[in-house]
Amino acid sequence: MSQLLRICSAALLAVFVLAGTAQAESQPVQPIQFRTFFKKLPDPRGEFVRLCAPHMVGRWAHPEAVCTCLHDYAAATVEDHDLREALLRGISETGVPTIENEWVPASKQSEIGPTFTRIAKPTLQCMFEPSTN
Repeated sequence: MSQLLRICSAALLAVFVLAGTAQAESQPVQPIQFRTFFKKLPDPRGEFVRLCAPHMVGRWAHPEAVCTCLHDYAAATVEDHDLREALLRGISETGVPTIENEWVPASKQSEIGPTFTRIAKPTLQCMFEPSTN
């Protein structure tokens, strides 16, 4: 019985291999282009800076550096996803750290004040001492 099972398995494998070879000859296999796929995904940091910088022009000598710094501090300092996204939205839309109540769930609205306290010093450093390199 096991001899018959081996023969059937070998025959089935041969059919799949031959079928795959025949299909490969008729249509070339297109390799998956992971690099192209990942290039199409937006860079959240770059998109943030692109939206933020126009609000900083005229206020700061290096608007991109200020926006990059604000993004990096917000991403590193604000652990809660909803609060971080609301803060980044506020900065990118207005050029200043802002969180509207309707941007966060009601259960987290009491955390808006403490979030601003946590980011106050890094925000001032970004605005008045940005790294320009």
